[in-house]
Amino acid sequence: MRLGILASHQGTNFQAIIDACQSGNLDAEVAVAISNNSKSRALARARLANIPTVHLSSKTHPQRDELDKALLSTLRDHQVDLVVTVGYMKKLGPQTLQYFQGRIINIHPALLPKHGGEGMFGMEVHKAVLESEDAETGVTVHYVDGNYDTGQIISQTRIQVMPDDTPESLAARVLAEEHKLLVNTLKQLTETPCNHQMKVR
Repeated sequence: MRLGILASHQGTNFQAIIDACQSGNLDAEVAVAISNNSKSRALARARLANIPTVHLSSKTHPQRDELDKALLSTLRDHQVDLVVTVGYMKKLGPQTLQYFQGRIINIHPALLPKHGGEGMFGMEVHKAVLESEDAETGVTVHYVDGNYDTGQIISQTRIQVMPDDTPESLAARVLAEEHKLLVNTLKQLTETPCNHQMKVR
């Protein structure tokens, strides 16, 4: 399976995918890494792994429809089978969503549908979990639709919130589980039709 990665910043989940592919733990290859941030760590990780990189953003394509068209064209040119968004901070356009319907997944550091939506990313998610006094949090992998974090859930894993947790300590524990769940879900998606809902624990 050929993967197309969309990332905006650090790309630690992307690194987990790279490592799994290189070790043979995941029967897939990253065909291209795309970022809306030309200086993102994600693109640097891709270059170190000899993965093609592309910067596409409002700077390269000021018109939204043109950006959407360029993104879709890049994914198609690299013969991508499955798109994986890992910390990608932009909504995908209608052309890309339609062409790859059921073949775009995202990972979110909470138990959706709780603590999802616009503005819920990074440390903001973990702050919201603690402010809500939730007993548990977790990680969700879901299909991407036209809105933030509303697509069909594919897999989730649960993590207990500790009494002395800070947003930083919670984030660290959640991130470790993100890497595991994402790779395990991708392993099942290489063997399962993308429109089939799975449960991974």
